[in-house]
Amino acid sequence: MSELMESLYSRPAEPQPPRPRKIKTVPFVELYRDRLQGVASSDSDIERVYCAFITAVTGEHYSSTNNDRPDAGTAKRIRYLVDEAYAQYGEARVRRFLQLAQDPRSRLGPQRRAPASEVFSRFLNYLKFLDRQIADPAIPEMAWFLE
Repeated sequence: MSELMESLYSRPAEPQPPRPRKIKTVPFVELYRDRLQGVASSDSDIERVYCAFITAVTGEHYSSTNNDRPDAGTAKRIRYLVDEAYAQYGEARVRRFLQLAQDPRSRLGPQRRAPASEVFSRFLNYLKFLDRQIADPAIPEMAWFLE
């Protein structure tokens, strides 16, 4: 059988199942609009969180506290975010979404300052789902959590 025929009839590789996430390190991560974004915990202060994002295609990124103070550990926070996105969505899906030539943990585009409010408000909205009583009917937005 020719190589072309083999490629037409071969089964695609099975995607790797997601691994358990480190919720303490990155309690919230999502692929939203044109960004991978999420919330990462501080290593030194339990009451501080950082809102970080990477923009698809350009690799622009930023990380700041939820009250918009710049993060001195932006590279570390972005690595945490990408690692947990790989765990939740699978590496192939995240890389396809970001459309970056390199691994986003190693090389990114320029920093682009942006308010943390969009990421943080989506995180707070996500927390509302976690506070619901068990007697509530199923929530379609949380279907990924039940699977």
